[in-house]
Amino acid sequence: MKYNIRGENIEVTEAIRDYVEKKIGKLERYFDTPPSSEVHVNLSVYNEEQQIEVTIPMTDLLLRAEEQHIDLYAAIDLVVDKLERQIRKYKTKINRKFRQKGSPKHIFAELEKEASQAVLDKENEEDEIDIVRTKRFDLKPMDSEEAVLQMDMLGHAFYVFTNAVTNDTNVVYRRKDGKYGLIEPN
Repeated sequence: MKYNIRGENIEVTEAIRDYVEKKIGKLERYFDTPPSSEVHVNLSVYNEEQQIEVTIPMTDLLLRAEEQHIDLYAAIDLVVDKLERQIRKYKTKINRKFRQKGSPKHIFAELEKEASQAVLDKENEEDEIDIVRTKRFDLKPMDSEEAVLQMDMLGHAFYVFTNAVTNDTNVVYRRKDGKYGLIEPN
């Protein structure tokens, strides 16, 4: 994995960089072949609170976690634990799903063989409506259950995906009552 480590209100020393790379590098044990994606790490300090955000975009999965703590090294440990839980949860879910369909047991490792997808942030200015952030990503064909799983792992309130059955663009979202909704075109 390639690391892109940035610091806001903090200088990223060689010791911090080595610790981050060592801890996040341990995630490679969950893959048959190490992911070729770039690991984006943002370290920041606000009001004596250390914060770390880690994003690992991969072909069929976007791992993202953030954590705050008074101690930066403790925050790094906590965010790695969170990422490990996400990987294990996703791997278990995918393996269970594909075992039911009779596919190979190690499907999660096969998902990582393709090149990583790029997530682009772009600022746009318009006259009437001020769009402050634009995200671009590839829509992966999946079912609504897998889309809900992806949405939960990202910690978002909605998730846009391509329905594997109908090949239409769909949106799953979290309702105020805690249940999930699905938006499909006519």
